[in-house]
Amino acid sequence: MARAGEKTLSSDEAVLASLGYKQELKRDFGALELFGLAFSLIGIVPSIASVLIYALPNGGPVALVWGWAASSFFIIFVALAIAELGSSMPTSGGVYYWTYQLCSPRYRTLVSWLVGYINTTAYISGIAGIDYSLALQVVAAASIGSDLNYIPTTAQIYGVFIAILLMHCVLVSMTTKFLARMHAVSVFINIGLVLVFLIGIPIATPAEFRNSASFAFGHFENLYDWPNGFAFFLSFLAPLWSVGGFDSTVHISEEARNAKTAVPWAIVCAVTAGCILGFVLNIVIAFHMGPDVAAVLGSPFGQPMATILLNSFGKNGCLAIWSFIIIDQFFIGTSILTISSRQNFAFSRDGAFPFSRTLYHLNSRLTTPVYSVWVSGFLAALIGLLSFAGTIAVSALFTLGIVGQYVSDATPIIARFVGGQPFKPGPFTLGKFSLPVAIVAVAWMSFMSIVLLFPVTLQTNAQNMNYTVVVLGGVTILALAYYFFPRFGGANWFEGPAHTIETLHGRVDDADAGSGSFETEKADATAAVGVAEER
Repeated sequence: MARAGEKTLSSDEAVLASLGYKQELKRDFGALELFGLAFSLIGIVPSIASVLIYALPNGGPVALVWGWAASSFFIIFVALAIAELGSSMPTSGGVYYWTYQLCSPRYRTLVSWLVGYINTTAYISGIAGIDYSLALQVVAAASIGSDLNYIPTTAQIYGVFIAILLMHCVLVSMTTKFLARMHAVSVFINIGLVLVFLIGIPIATPAEFRNSASFAFGHFENLYDWPNGFAFFLSFLAPLWSVGGFDSTVHISEEARNAKTAVPWAIVCAVTAGCILGFVLNIVIAFHMGPDVAAVLGSPFGQPMATILLNSFGKNGCLAIWSFIIIDQFFIGTSILTISSRQNFAFSRDGAFPFSRTLYHLNSRLTTPVYSVWVSGFLAALIGLLSFAGTIAVSALFTLGIVGQYVSDATPIIARFVGGQPFKPGPFTLGKFSLPVAIVAVAWMSFMSIVLLFPVTLQTNAQNMNYTVVVLGGVTILALAYYFFPRFGGANWFEGPAHTIETLHGRVDDADAGSGSFETEKADATAAVGVAEER
């Protein structure tokens, strides 16, 4: 029972307080909005459209269909492992918070520091990849509409990319309630696009572009110079990019109602739906893409999906459908920037970033981390400069996001079982299957992280190399240098997740964290969780 004058915590506030944080963001995301965020981040049709150019050369229809199926099997294991952690500790810090709590005390500070920087880089790269893909889709529409009288330059594409980034930064700076409603709407746009593909393409495609079952399910075509087996693995870039962001809703958990249940189910449902719908859509594409894979890839529009739609629906029909793909891709960009900004907010709350005090600032009127939003957009613009290195170099925008995510996601999963720290499952738990699922998930992420560091082609140069290792390696080196820098480095002051707890019995500020009162307050909050959940 609360004393007179004391604040009574809601269930979600009590859970957050037990993790060491006071409630600062507004909980405007319900179950549907949370699923909408996760599902719109997947955005299955525009995501496939973005990376079709990387799947087709490495196996053709076989890569589309069976590459997606094989990847989906393992992707669901990753989603289950992350969902368990999200149900146990639903905080915006996500993977780096889990890493600190589950790692051995000897290594937890440094490892959580590195995971935080790598996860941040992965999401910023995701912003760049999504918004640059959107820029390519916009200029492709202009090329189709002008009958190829307009062919964009790299500088023009980058200019469109910057304009899109600015629009996203403005929108994501708005109130949480506005963002929640927008993501709920995106679910229906996603479903509508899927239905157009499943129903419209089979009806509209002319006979000359229809393929047989033997072609759709059995034709393998390797247009690059890697051995066929390795080329097939490289084609996994498409499903891994399309169905990713496993911890996306975790970063929104402090803005979600009933987070311990809603967050894990949003992860599992969105990922499962994305895998199944993507598999079906790829079958439809394989049956109706035409028999000439090289011609689809070599289209002057630069977008294989646009070429397939043009062949099936003609110019006007293609542009109509393509416009909705652009709208859906815009929603995906909004989702990824929202998630990235919350990761920045959480990491700066714990003092790990330079200028953390500024990044941690919440706009008093909008109650959103506006500075974190714009920093994510600015850094994404810098990563987007890779586009000037060449067309193939752009693939690093996608592989960097995947590898960074897999490295940061695998770390707390491993730490849970080898770190020697207690783990209290949440409402979503796999029980005795937790360890086998974790082993499969970590093995898969480790294997694919290595594969995706290889260049697109066997013979490479400055234009064709994979810049993922350069960017991710550079971030890791800089993070280590910042941590170990004499006197001013993180090793001298960073102590992991900070404590901003406000409980039924008062508030614990950072200054009080070392006084011994924090553990008492956190224990009170932990006890309050059960009481609040019973109400």
